[in-house]
Amino acid sequence: MIKNILIRLARWLFYSFFVVMDVLLILLVWFIITVTIKTPVPEDLSIVDSNRTEVSPDFYTLKNNWIKKSETGLWEIYIEGDGFERGVIEGKLNKELAEKQEIAFVGQIKKMIPSQGMLNYLKFFIAFFNRNLDEYIPEEYKLEIYGESLSASDQFDFIAPKYYRMLNYHAAHDIGHALQDKNMTVGCTAFGAWKDKTDDGSLLIGRNFDFYVGDAFAEDKLINFVKPKEGYKLMMISWAGMIGTVSGMNEKGLTVTINASKSEIPTGAATPISILAREILQYAKNIDEAYAIAQKRKTFVSESIMIGSLADNRTATIEKTPSKTELYNSENSDYIICANHYQGKAFATDLINQTNIEKSSSNYRLKHLTQLVNETPKISVKDAAAILRNQKGIDGKDIGMGNEKALNQLIAHHSVIFKPAKLQVWVSTNPFQLGQYVCYDLNKVFAEAPTLKAKKELYEKELNVPADSFLYSKEYKNFVSYKLFREGFQVKRKHNVKYSIDSKTISNFIQSNPELWETYFILGNYYSDEKNTTEALKYYNLALSKEITTLQDKEAIEKSIVQAQEKNR
Repeated sequence: MIKNILIRLARWLFYSFFVVMDVLLILLVWFIITVTIKTPVPEDLSIVDSNRTEVSPDFYTLKNNWIKKSETGLWEIYIEGDGFERGVIEGKLNKELAEKQEIAFVGQIKKMIPSQGMLNYLKFFIAFFNRNLDEYIPEEYKLEIYGESLSASDQFDFIAPKYYRMLNYHAAHDIGHALQDKNMTVGCTAFGAWKDKTDDGSLLIGRNFDFYVGDAFAEDKLINFVKPKEGYKLMMISWAGMIGTVSGMNEKGLTVTINASKSEIPTGAATPISILAREILQYAKNIDEAYAIAQKRKTFVSESIMIGSLADNRTATIEKTPSKTELYNSENSDYIICANHYQGKAFATDLINQTNIEKSSSNYRLKHLTQLVNETPKISVKDAAAILRNQKGIDGKDIGMGNEKALNQLIAHHSVIFKPAKLQVWVSTNPFQLGQYVCYDLNKVFAEAPTLKAKKELYEKELNVPADSFLYSKEYKNFVSYKLFREGFQVKRKHNVKYSIDSKTISNFIQSNPELWETYFILGNYYSDEKNTTEALKYYNLALSKEITTLQDKEAIEKSIVQAQEKNR
């Protein structure tokens, strides 16, 4: 009897196992079919067989195209042709740089998400979420990304095939921005000024691109000079492997910069914001044309796209969400300010936008930037650089180095100033926006670039803005020390390292950044982990006395105080 029961049970388990395996196999096949993205089909593959030539160290050419490292530390690349041709050439010219960028990007992701299980889940989630991504990207840019992917590194094929991987990298900002309150894009700030607000009456635009994926990711900024087969010649500041636009200007004097805003959670793939910005930069010559392009594209997330226009001699902001698009024109007659929330009437009662204004650092930065612009009667390029480098708070308050409420948070991938009337652009050099701003004249660059066969500097040295004096100060050395201290405390806490830190180290840590709230919050956490609630409460309360970045950060400190008090009872 028992033997028969065991036999039937074994048969049931045997058949159940195969049923489960069949279901899993069907699901796996369905998943693979669903997330498989077809590669675009180029009309002409002849460019694939071409090879770059090393003319001299850090200078390579391929037909009329080239890449070189300037003495300023900036990399410069000139590309021409149709989408696929540009992509293949870009991939061949910047192969080593692109691999370095991918190493830095993947390394930072692993640092942010150390769990391999969570990384695997995230990989499959993004694969499913972005299964239709290619349907929202113009064919020209798919071909460009595909062409560049042919030279992509083999070492990351475990993440995804090269084309699929690079396609998704262009949506990385959007995915991270949509799914996290604290994401890679912390708080970009920008302004435009014209007429009576500038020193010569012409349009002037300044912006900080606070996209932080670790220090290594920002080491090799790439200045792209592009002569597409269709559309306008353009320049943009980015990194190897990136064909989208985050900051750029075209030959018609139209500028594009993007500022993230708080977004609703997307339900599926759409056009990455950098791809939309690139399309505007390549095909629009004024604000109306830029707005028309923005209206026809559905995007993942909420973003402010600031458009500076020589043709209109002013700046406007396209405020865009996955469901709504509005053109915001400033109420001021000669300047506009942009942070990370919306200012237009269409979003005046929007709950997500109102929450963002209340809880984030965006409104504080907008008010401070407005104050600085109003304090500068006639803004020059040097004035713009000084504004973008400002580390203080409202009314000049010392809020600590690296505070998210500062315009200069000491995390910027780059900072840029545009002067469309002369087709001039100033790009910051490392670190952050502290190094010199290097000036390029696009008239000169596009005149000389196609025939450049020997390494030559193309920037306008006499027009450069000198490095910030802060870079050579004791305070900057303190900030470098602060970052090392902070990382040490974070590693200790994350890995529960049993090690007591001496009082001298604690004192040195405080002195490295004494006005930043985070310094004291970190120490509060350290003493809480050490079961020293008296000291923990002391430092938590000191953190509360400083200029705290967001409401979320303040609530985290208050919660820690309550927990410490409960332990003390």
